[in-house]
Amino acid sequence: MTLIVEPIDATQHLGFVEAQQSVSFLQTPEWGRVKTEWRHESLGWYDGEQLVGAGLVLHRPVPRLERYTLAYLPEGPVIDWAGPLDRWLRPLATYLKAQGAFAIRLGPPVRTDSWSAAQVKQGIADPEIRRLPDLPSEYVDPVGAHVTRQLREAGWLSQSPVDGFGTGHPQYTFELPLNGSEDEVLRGMNQLWRRNLKKAAKAGVEVVVGDDLKAFHELYVHTAERDHFTPRPLQYFETMFAALQERIRLYLAYHEGSLVAGAVLVRVGVQAWYAYGASATAKREVRGSNACQWAMIRDALAAGCGVYSLRGITPTLDAEDPHLGLIQFKVGTGGQAARYVGEWDLPLRPLVYRAFDVYMTQRARRRGRSS
Repeated sequence: MTLIVEPIDATQHLGFVEAQQSVSFLQTPEWGRVKTEWRHESLGWYDGEQLVGAGLVLHRPVPRLERYTLAYLPEGPVIDWAGPLDRWLRPLATYLKAQGAFAIRLGPPVRTDSWSAAQVKQGIADPEIRRLPDLPSEYVDPVGAHVTRQLREAGWLSQSPVDGFGTGHPQYTFELPLNGSEDEVLRGMNQLWRRNLKKAAKAGVEVVVGDDLKAFHELYVHTAERDHFTPRPLQYFETMFAALQERIRLYLAYHEGSLVAGAVLVRVGVQAWYAYGASATAKREVRGSNACQWAMIRDALAAGCGVYSLRGITPTLDAEDPHLGLIQFKVGTGGQAARYVGEWDLPLRPLVYRAFDVYMTQRARRRGRSS
């Protein structure tokens, strides 16, 4: 039977999300209220009268052609990715084109490969290994290969850059399965992580769940200046906490009254995500960042989560690459690196799509020259 795609209200969307084991927080109806610069809508897939799929669509207008939009479904939609995709994506394209979309961009929440922490460590130690794909996968997900093949055959265009980071969400992530007790999770961490947690405890670092977003943001801006990335404004975090409410928590690590680290945790169903972090340059020896992570992991475990995601990494294993420190920090938790299908575009109006691509390329170049 042909599926029908049509708008649903936030209550229907939320009910569908709550009925799933877990859904990316980027596909909850609340996330649309965070992205205030984009128009958002919730869509549902109906099989007869039964709601069988849902997605949050963020509409980004084209500069000087505001009647056309890029329809973006980050880490979604929430559909059956294991079956024939045309059944799901064709009615989506028909609906969105009629609404003025010049292209659809989506990021299927489907893995293609994963590598254990031990494999990643071996790859880092081997000078012949430069990137994660140079290592044999510990697990290859057949659904990932199925989705990639069907998207390509249907004319979708991969948007995943070589380094894993692009304008959208990362293709590579690091995830910690929460199987067993706190002690078992702790034993899965490497010696350096366990030692750093002991250092934090011995130094008297205290981690609290708080609401001082201003203090966190000041530390976050300091981190951005040190690590050379563009920080989000305080208002973005205020909007995020107001929209996500019980799904989101702020963790603050203090040492002798000084804020030394902070982190943001988001949880939906049985999955938790480390969304943002910040750390002071001073007092790094008290290991506030490790203490924050451990507090979030423990709370995720207590909440019944099966996965704690440390979010994006690049696939580099090259000792000369400055991004290597990111994966080294995360691999110490004992989890696993995962590659997802990545983000894909379907041009619905090719001329407008090409114009948008030129605009985005020129904007990236201007940003590069100004940085």
